[in-house]
Amino acid sequence: MPTSDPPTPPTEPPTTAPPPTAPPPTTPPPVGPPLANPLLGHPPGARLLLLNCDDFGMDESVNLAVIDAVRNGVAASCSLMTPCQAAPHALRLLRRHPEVPFGVHLTLVCESPDRRWGPLAARERVPSLLDDTGELFAPTPAGRAGLLARARIDHVEREFRAQIDAVAAAGLAPTHLDFHCLADGGRADILDLALDLGAEYGLAVRVWLPPALDRLREHGLPVVDHGFLDSFAVPSDDKPAHYARALAALPPGLTEWALHPSLAGPNPRAPQDGWRVRRTDYEFLVSPEARRLLTEHGITVLGYRTLQEAWRRARGRLASGPGRSAGVPR
Repeated sequence: MPTSDPPTPPTEPPTTAPPPTAPPPTTPPPVGPPLANPLLGHPPGARLLLLNCDDFGMDESVNLAVIDAVRNGVAASCSLMTPCQAAPHALRLLRRHPEVPFGVHLTLVCESPDRRWGPLAARERVPSLLDDTGELFAPTPAGRAGLLARARIDHVEREFRAQIDAVAAAGLAPTHLDFHCLADGGRADILDLALDLGAEYGLAVRVWLPPALDRLREHGLPVVDHGFLDSFAVPSDDKPAHYARALAALPPGLTEWALHPSLAGPNPRAPQDGWRVRRTDYEFLVSPEARRLLTEHGITVLGYRTLQEAWRRARGRLASGPGRSAGVPR
């Protein structure tokens, strides 16, 4: 069904924190049979792909590409960055297309040194999240290290709540929480906070790394069985062939791909803005070849609405068990 918004390509005092580490681009698969399938209502041999578009709200070219990739391509959900300047445009698109599942892309860092934004909470209420310019830190190794070394968890909570509540204020209901440029939040206490907020708001939470994966599996919450793919780790020059090989090799169980579609071309004012990664992601997601490959290999694509429903069921079981609470045990 054609979209009513056809995209047109544009013309040319701090607390002590554990030391941050840069996450790997993928995580190794666990040993043993897939655990997520039965929790998601699928047989053990099913090949499940959670296909999500990150960075919705970054700019209008990203927004139009994401909506088209979910409505007319093979993507199944997306994640909204509420502090970005194009977030109001994204929220209007979501109100126009309520069938598009979306989560809140919890944002504590900017996109690049050339693309900056500040927090949604008042700056004077979250000073430990800001660099010397009064903006959120850049997502460079040094920027992430600076943030994670000084961020107070009460300031993080204040900013996360502001980002989640901005969606509720727009009359929209998200499906999940995940993180921008900080796998599993970058610190254990930040991930625990996100899990608590997910339980409070009734949302799934993206978790990619051990030991949190094992902890959530022990309590019956569906998480990835086979790691994740971040499209910024995929070579742009051979991307369709790389994705074709990855789909052919996809094992039974739940795998997540985080893609970053955009319609934009090169930006002479920000030559390192990742436009080629984003443009080639968009071209793949809306291509007939992507749909053909998924059918050929018997892959079921899921969005985060499916995970949200499964997490709610699991939390209900935990709440009804002896000595359990509705939240996710730490």
